[in-house]
Amino acid sequence: MVVSCTRGWCARFMDRHQSALNFALLVVGYILYLLIGAGIFSAIELPYEQELRRELRKAQQDFLSNNPCVSEARLEELLARALEASNYGVSVLGNDTNRNWDFVSSLFFTSTVLTTTGYGHSVPLSDEGKAFCIVYSIFGIPVTLFFLTVVVQRIMAVVTRRPVSYFHRRWAMSKSKLAAIHATCLALIIALLFLIIPAWIFVSLESDWDFLESLYFCFISLTTIGLGDYVPGETHSKEAIPHPTLYRLAITIYLLIGLVFVLVVLETCCELPQMKHLSHRFYQEKVKELDSETTNIINSDQLSETSDHVTNHIPVIPSVSEQAASLQRDNKSTPYSAVSVSPTVDNKLR
Repeated sequence: MVVSCTRGWCARFMDRHQSALNFALLVVGYILYLLIGAGIFSAIELPYEQELRRELRKAQQDFLSNNPCVSEARLEELLARALEASNYGVSVLGNDTNRNWDFVSSLFFTSTVLTTTGYGHSVPLSDEGKAFCIVYSIFGIPVTLFFLTVVVQRIMAVVTRRPVSYFHRRWAMSKSKLAAIHATCLALIIALLFLIIPAWIFVSLESDWDFLESLYFCFISLTTIGLGDYVPGETHSKEAIPHPTLYRLAITIYLLIGLVFVLVVLETCCELPQMKHLSHRFYQEKVKELDSETTNIINSDQLSETSDHVTNHIPVIPSVSEQAASLQRDNKSTPYSAVSVSPTVDNKLR
């Protein structure tokens, strides 16, 4: 008896708090995903980091042994200064050829700031530049988000909503299944056009990159992660990139267009009926009731508008009493007059 009561209470509790339990499971699952990712990255990258540290220590010792006139303190001071300059985007390698703050490079920087990609390879050096970057971003990032939203919605009307509606009418297929197929095909096409093909292009242009590194740069950039470990155009050889300004401008255009179409794919996936149904499980009960009430209000308004529209176009038929009264008024307003008969007709009748 106690066991059955406990089971019934648990069942009622789960029914009442189903969305809260689903949300709690979502939070726990996300935290586990973070922990698993951290463990995998640590297991993979830590040995490489330790190996690199050993190589650097050995290279430093070899340099000091081959150059006894250089002290270890002076060498560390030089390396620290070089690393500090490198963090600001200034390298001691080929320092006379690279310019980080010409117009095209500044345009590339502003695009990475406003899209929140932020490679970190080039940062403001002065206090005035840092202050302006803050003010510029405060206004620029919301405007950029609004701009991207408008552009994505206009593109989705052409590449997502119209094709799904067209094939739904033509093939009479379920709209949810058709939307899932369309989202998959769209994701594959965008991946081919903005990940695979550009990666092969970067392999031919960047002499130090292989295909995996090029694909890694494209994915990290278009998803606005922007780690900054790979930045195109940072080679110090003029033979590899004869026109670095045009190359940097082309990369800026590619990143902006690619970001727009990645957002189109993400928005298309978010509008799938399956995704909406899945996300609805994590809503609060009040939100669900509010959504249902809002839907009912919208439907009732649409029905009332439709009925009013139909009513306005239906001709009003008067009742029988109204028709009789109208005829009486017509008879009273029009006096009786005898019909005159012509003589010819009168003679014939006689």
